[in-house]
Amino acid sequence: MYFTALLARTDDGWEASDTEFDDVESLDELADLAREAAPDDTVLVCIEQEGVWFGVVRIDGEDDPRVFVSDAARAMRSAYGEILLTDELLGRRSADDGMLALDDLDDLTDDDVAGDRDTDDNDSDDDGALDPDAVPRGPVGDAGLLADFGIDAAAVLTLSADDALSEIAETLGAADVLEAVR
Repeated sequence: MYFTALLARTDDGWEASDTEFDDVESLDELADLAREAAPDDTVLVCIEQEGVWFGVVRIDGEDDPRVFVSDAARAMRSAYGEILLTDELLGRRSADDGMLALDDLDDLTDDDVAGDRDTDDNDSDDDGALDPDAVPRGPVGDAGLLADFGIDAAAVLTLSADDALSEIAETLGAADVLEAVR
């Protein structure tokens, strides 16, 4: 089961809507939809597959969207995940500073990521090198996208897929508006 919502930060606080993403086919289309909902405000697009993975996309005006996905391999099995998991986000093209990408996953410790990394998915060649087309198991993206709202990158990396969006909304002071659209 999926849950999707837009959280827009306005002068009056946070507003939530349960906008449908069924017709969205790309990250650019998702960003455009968020900008239409609140053109001058920061918008957080929240997506979760119950207990499996979550993603947050931050759109600030016309800036490029900032994306975090808790488990790329699991998200890739979903139409919503495929929208978020661009080649750049997966490290198949150069990424901006502060982004976790395919090459960064080897540097994560067990303390950084909740859960085990799956090594049985044929993601490596016989010499141990990662397949450049494989989707990594674990977090990818900008874990610091909520830092200015009081949720640092380390906290984002430790959120559980079961309650991540509720915890984020609670910290933002938007728990009531998010639950109203849930």
